[in-house]
Amino acid sequence: MKTLPTICFLTGTLNAFAGAERMTAVIANALAERGYPVWILSLWDARSCFALHSAVRHHALFAQRPSFKRAYLSTVSGIRRFVSAHRIDVLIEVDTMLTLFTLPATLGLKVRRIAWEHCHFDEDLGKPARRIARRLAARFDDAVVVLTERDRQRWMEALTPRCRVEVIPNPLPFPFPAVPANRQSKTVLAVGRLVHAKGFDVLLNAWALVAPGHPDWRLEIVGEGEERTALESLVRELGIASSVSMPGTRQDVESCYCSAAIFCLSSRYEGFGLVLLEAMAFGLPVVSTDCETGPRELVRDGENGLVARLENSGSLGEKLSILMDDMSLQETLAREGRHFATPFGTDVIATRWQPLLAVVERTPHLGTV
Repeated sequence: MKTLPTICFLTGTLNAFAGAERMTAVIANALAERGYPVWILSLWDARSCFALHSAVRHHALFAQRPSFKRAYLSTVSGIRRFVSAHRIDVLIEVDTMLTLFTLPATLGLKVRRIAWEHCHFDEDLGKPARRIARRLAARFDDAVVVLTERDRQRWMEALTPRCRVEVIPNPLPFPFPAVPANRQSKTVLAVGRLVHAKGFDVLLNAWALVAPGHPDWRLEIVGEGEERTALESLVRELGIASSVSMPGTRQDVESCYCSAAIFCLSSRYEGFGLVLLEAMAFGLPVVSTDCETGPRELVRDGENGLVARLENSGSLGEKLSILMDDMSLQETLAREGRHFATPFGTDVIATRWQPLLAVVERTPHLGTV
C-alpha cells in the first residue's frame, strides 16, 4: 500500500477571520480526514480562529508578526528546518508571496511546492513584490492552483508557466444545508471584511436609494475591518442608521444566512467570492457586482442571480429593488442558485486536490519568465 505524502500548508497566520485562512483550515481538515499526514506552518501566532481536525498539527515560527524585511533570513531558515525535520513531501504556499521565502528555503530538498493563489492575477493588493513572486512560482514551483478559469487564462497568457496551472475552486466551508433559509425576515445580508475591496461604501450608498421605498427592509453587514469607522460615519451621513446594522465578525455565520432573505456582494474585485456560493447553498437569491474573476463565473444574470455594474451604487440599488419587489424572481433565483452551489461541497473539492498531491509533473518549458 502506497504511503500518502506528508502535506504542509504554509500561511501567514490562522488567527484571522479571512478567506484564505479559512480555506486553509477547511482543506487541511478534509485531507486529514482522508488519512494524509497534515501540518500547518504559520509564520506567526500558533492560535487558530478555525477548528482543526485532531490529526492536523499546527506550528508557528514566531509568536507575533515580525518585520519580514529584518527577519527574512531567519524566516527562510525556519521554514527549511521545519520542512526537513518533519519530512514534508508537499509544501502548499497559501499565498504566492510566500514563494519569496520557500524558493530559497527548499533549495536542494526533495519537496514539491504548490502555490495556491487566492487573489486574481491582475491585483497585487498594493505589493509590487507579489508580481515578482508570481513569476518565481510560475517558473520554479511544481504547480499553481487558481480559483477560476479566467485566472488560469491570465497566468498562461502573461507568464507562460513551466508548471501546471490547475483550477480548483474554493469549497463550501460547511456541510450543504439540508433545507434552505425560509427568507421571511426582509433582511439583505452582506458578509466580508470591512475593507475598500469589498465595496461596502458602494452598498451603503445603494441602500440610501433603496431604503425609502422599502421601509420594512433592513441591511446587515457582517464583518470587521479597518474601514468600520468610515462606514459608520457614512451610515450617519446618509441618514440610514435605523435600517442598517454592522454587528462585526460572527463565528456562526451560517445563522446569518438562515435569518436573511437576500444576499448582496458589492465588491470592487474578488479572487473567487465564496460568500456567493455560501448564500446560494442556503437558498438566498443573490445580487452581485460584475467582478471580472469569481463572481462573473459564479453568477449568471437573471438565471441564478442578478448582476450590477461595478462600483455603481445606482445599478446596485436598482438590482436590489427589483429583487426585493419580486417574490417570484426571488424563488427562481434561490432555487437555481442552490442547485448551482451543490457541486462545491468540501468532499468534492478535496477530491480534486488529491491527484495534484499524488503526482506533480512539470510541463515542458515554453518560454522565459
